[in-house]
Amino acid sequence: MTTTPKRDSYDVVVIGAGPAGLAAATTAAEAGLSTLLLDENAGPGGQVWRAIASTPVVERDRLGADYWAGAELVQALRASGAEIIQQATVWSLDRHLEIAISAGGVSAFVKARRVILATGALERPFAIPGWTLPGVMTAGAAQTMLKSSALVPDARTVIAGQGPLLWLLAAQILRLGGRVDRILDTTERRNYLAALPHAFAFLTSPYFAKGLALMREVKAKVPVISRVTELAAAGEGQIASVSYAAGNRRETIAADLLLLHQGVVPNVNLAMAAGIDHRWDERQLCWSPVLDQDGNSSIDGIAIAGDGAGIAGAGAAVCRGRIAARAAVEALAPMAAAKLTAMATLRTALAQSERGRAFLDTLFRPAPQFRIPSGDTVVCRCEEVTAKDILDAVAIGATGPNQLKAYRRTGMGPCQGRLCGLTVTELMAQARGKSPQEIGYYRLRAPVKPITLAELASVPKTEADIKSVARQ
Repeated sequence: MTTTPKRDSYDVVVIGAGPAGLAAATTAAEAGLSTLLLDENAGPGGQVWRAIASTPVVERDRLGADYWAGAELVQALRASGAEIIQQATVWSLDRHLEIAISAGGVSAFVKARRVILATGALERPFAIPGWTLPGVMTAGAAQTMLKSSALVPDARTVIAGQGPLLWLLAAQILRLGGRVDRILDTTERRNYLAALPHAFAFLTSPYFAKGLALMREVKAKVPVISRVTELAAAGEGQIASVSYAAGNRRETIAADLLLLHQGVVPNVNLAMAAGIDHRWDERQLCWSPVLDQDGNSSIDGIAIAGDGAGIAGAGAAVCRGRIAARAAVEALAPMAAAKLTAMATLRTALAQSERGRAFLDTLFRPAPQFRIPSGDTVVCRCEEVTAKDILDAVAIGATGPNQLKAYRRTGMGPCQGRLCGLTVTELMAQARGKSPQEIGYYRLRAPVKPITLAELASVPKTEADIKSVARQ
C-alpha cells in the first residue's frame, strides 16, 4: 500500500474517500488530471460505504442495496488512474493549497492546483447524563463495527434518539442476528406539524418508501417508545440502566449498551482551519461552509463536496463530488471538460437527490434539551468540563468558545472540539441571549488531527517546506 505521495504537486487533491470523494477523484482522473485521493480509513467508502471492499458481511440483503451501490464507485475509482493513499492523516491545509499529510509514520507536504474537501459528516453531540460511561456509544460507532467486522450486540441494548440512521442501524443489527431491546424515539410531537409543508416533496422522494419499510421492519420486532423528552444513563464504572420520560410515563430499564444518535452535521474542522468562511445553518443547527453552486469556497481553489457542504445524504454527495470535480476540470483543462457529463445534467441529478431533505431536517430537528445540557452533564469529554462549568465561566466574563478555552480548556483535547463544539456554541448563545452566529466557534489551527513529534520531524527540510511549516 502506498504511504508516500509519488509527486510533489497534483492538479487535484481530494481529501476523503466517501461518496463525494470517490466521485470527485474518479471524475478528475478520468478527465486526465493528475489526481491524489487522501483518506484516513483503511479502505475507501467513508462511513456510508465503510469497508465496502473488505466487509465480512457478504449477504447483500443484510446491509441493503444502498450500501452495495458503493462498490461500483470504488471500482471506477481504481480504474481511473487516480493515486490513492489510505490511512493518511491530513493535518494541515492552507490558502496556498499546500497540504500536510502523515501516513506510515512519516509526514510530507504536497501542493495542489485545486483541492476538493470531502470530509463528510460527524454525529451530532448528544450530551445527556451518563453519556461518558463505558457501554454508551454513538450509533455510527456501532455501525462501523457492524460493517467492518460483522459485530453486533448480544446483550441488553437500547437505541435512543432520532433520524434515519437510527432505524437503519436497528434493522441491520436485527438482520445479522443481534439484539435490540428498546428504541427510545426523541422526535418532538411539534416537529410533525412543522414538517407538513414539506411533505409532498418527501412523499415523492426515494426517502419515503425506504424509510417506511425500515420502520415497519424494526417495529415488528422491537418495542418503540415515542416522544421521549428526558434521557439519562446510569451505572458504576459502566452503564447498567437507562432512564427516560415520555409523556406521563417514567421508566428505568436495565441496559448493557446504549446507542445514541440525533443526526449528523458537517465535519468542518479542516475547512475552518484553512480559513474558509462558514455560517450558522438554522435549519440543520450546525456550521456550514459558504459555497457557490459549484461547491467553491471563499478560498480560491478549494471546493467542498458531500455532507461537509451540508447534510444531504449519499446520493447528493456523489452529485456534489462530480460537480466540484467538473468545475475543477473546466478551470484547469477546459477541452477535457467537454467529455464529462454536462453540468446542467449533474445539477438536475443533485436536485432530485435532495428532494425530501427539508422534510427530514424539520421532522428530525433535535429537541433543545438534547442539544443544550445543564447541571453536571459533561459537555467536553476530553477535559471533563460540565455544562455548569461553562455557565460559570460565562457568568464571570467568557464571551465565546475561544475565550472559554482560557477558562476551562474546552475544545483543547484530542478531539479538538468535534464532540463538544456545537454544544458549547449553543449553550453559550442561550446563556448570553445571542445567536450562535454571534457567539461563533472555536478558532481552529493546524494540526487539525493529533500527530506525533516523530511525524512532524520527518517532514523534508527543504526551504519550501520550512516556509510552509512557518506559515501554520
